Amino acid sequence: MKTICLYFQVHQPWRLKTYRFFNIGNDHNYLDDLSNRAIMQKIARECYLPMNSLLLRLINENKGAFRISFSLTGTVVEQFKLYAPEVLESFKALVNTGCVELLAETYSHSLAALSSEEDFKEQVQLHTKMLKKEFGVKPKAFRNTELIYSDAIGAMAAEMGFKTILAEGAKHILGWKTPDYVYASAENQALRVLLRNYKLSDDIAFRFSNQSWDEYPLTANKYASWLAAAEGEVINLFMDYETFGEHQKAATGIFDFVKALPKEVLSNPELCFATVSETAEKYQPVSVLHCPHAMSWADEERDITAWLGNDLQNEAFGKLYSLRDKVKSLHNADYDYVWNFLQTSDHFYYMATKWLSDGDVHSYFNPYGSSYEAFINYMNVFSDFQIEVEKQITEKKKRKKNA
Repeated sequence: MKTICLYFQVHQPWRLKTYRFFNIGNDHNYLDDLSNRAIMQKIARECYLPMNSLLLRLINENKGAFRISFSLTGTVVEQFKLYAPEVLESFKALVNTGCVELLAETYSHSLAALSSEEDFKEQVQLHTKMLKKEFGVKPKAFRNTELIYSDAIGAMAAEMGFKTILAEGAKHILGWKTPDYVYASAENQALRVLLRNYKLSDDIAFRFSNQSWDEYPLTANKYASWLAAAEGEVINLFMDYETFGEHQKAATGIFDFVKALPKEVLSNPELCFATVSETAEKYQPVSVLHCPHAMSWADEERDITAWLGNDLQNEAFGKLYSLRDKVKSLHNADYDYVWNFLQTSDHFYYMATKWLSDGDVHSYFNPYGSSYEAFINYMNVFSDFQIEVEKQITEKKKRKKNA
């Protein structure tokens, strides 16, 4: 039997307001509250609420045979609680069915794995605590930000006790091999690696509404036949949850497609659905996956240049993490909160200058007019935050001296 593993990433960043040079030292409120509220409530209406309702119905109709996995970042859960509490309740209802697995990841959807092991583990621990508090679950599987994976990242995840990790089925890593099997991590072969089938995933995520695509329109029956014809034991379909209703609007028929898919898949006795952990436990690894350099699911290159591919991004990233020890020395929840949302990978993504193979993708998700504008705005916010951190450290030293 061939297993279909459906996984959805749910994330929204805290968007920064327009923050000019003259705000530095005068304005310590960095977030665009109006935009954050409006965007969350729009996506809740168009994606989260209708899709969660549909999935709950499909799970109940198929009596547990339809199984899916999610990861929800800490920042998106924070926004649910503030702006759309009904969305958080709908995710809890899904988890309570027993057919939905929640995966761990970095709390603020950060690039901490590329900074230091200490940063990374701290972010993951913060996220697992959130999952326990909000959903009452302890995750067994891990998904790093944007599927960024390497042997070293796999080793860190295994050391933290995770049994399974997700990664991209990148050609430059797999070579002639297929992503449609379970693999073992090179550094710790007890860690199972599930690789995204990017062609079949992107058929839904990116090509579904493309009328110039030679397979348009994509029906559930046609797609189920592709799944049945694929070689291997597992087909890992990983995509952004916002695909449904936001990137692919309801008018495209995306919800009708999802509604019909489980029946089409389950009508074939050779196909079944499973969560990430169930899939990893069901099969033995066919090979060890060697990945010495970080890869991701972004762009044609499947590397990390979408976030750290130019001087602007690298300068901002370096400046941010150079402040880490000072922020941590304050032991102040307000400063920790700002520190966390400044780490979110989206801020660095907005600074990308990759306008060739995937320029339209970067443009679609970017609220700034240019990469330089994104960099300046971020660095203005960071500069004010740095000044405030230094002030707090000075005051802390004074109090200690006078005590």
